[in-house]
Amino acid sequence: MSRLVLGINCVREALRAHGAQVQRVLLEQGDSPALAGLERMATSLRVPVERVPRGRLERMARGVLHQGAAAQAPELRLLPLDTLTKHPLVLALDELQDPHNFGAVVRSAVAIADAPVLWPEHASAPLSPAMFRASAGAIEHAKLVRVKSLRSTLRQLAVQGFQVLGLDGQAERALHDFDLTLPTVLVLGSEGSGLRRGIKGTTTAMARLPMTGRFDSLNVSTAAAIALYEWRRQTPPLPHDPSP
Repeated sequence: MSRLVLGINCVREALRAHGAQVQRVLLEQGDSPALAGLERMATSLRVPVERVPRGRLERMARGVLHQGAAAQAPELRLLPLDTLTKHPLVLALDELQDPHNFGAVVRSAVAIADAPVLWPEHASAPLSPAMFRASAGAIEHAKLVRVKSLRSTLRQLAVQGFQVLGLDGQAERALHDFDLTLPTVLVLGSEGSGLRRGIKGTTTAMARLPMTGRFDSLNVSTAAAIALYEWRRQTPPLPHDPSP
């Protein structure tokens, strides 16, 4: 089994993450320093490279921006639920349906907190080339946990000692008022309706992001990045983080 990865950064990260497990790389014909660099990288990893007409990539991409690069990469590995207890922060997504938002959220989760991303298998954006492209390659390094029921999973995590904080613009307390050094699940709702009532009922508290008052909500990927950064601000630097 394999999946289609599109875009220069995405193909590069697939090669970095999976090496020779990438089945092949397809690059647009012509002179391009960026594509030539990908070809050298793939060749050094003994991954077959094929130069193809742009039209072939267009047909494969089906409207997703490909930048002249595609790869057949291994299927993503989904982690079991019990791995979440090993992490101080989990990012949960309640029926997020836009693949571009999903990918952007995953990129922030990997870049800011190296946090697992938890989501329900129904009424959510699929793991697709568009989603991979929106993550700009971060999906290759993400910790992904897909569950049948987000509601029951959040209840289980609360029993296991996590504080489950739902983000809502109408919440009384701001996110920075909570101690995020405790094991935490941050729960974000869908683009249109936010958190479902049943999901709100599983949270231990609701939190809002400080705003001017002109608006009470942000794009979900923007809200995720801000919430993740607040967690990062409160917690010690990661071992590989050069920041003080």
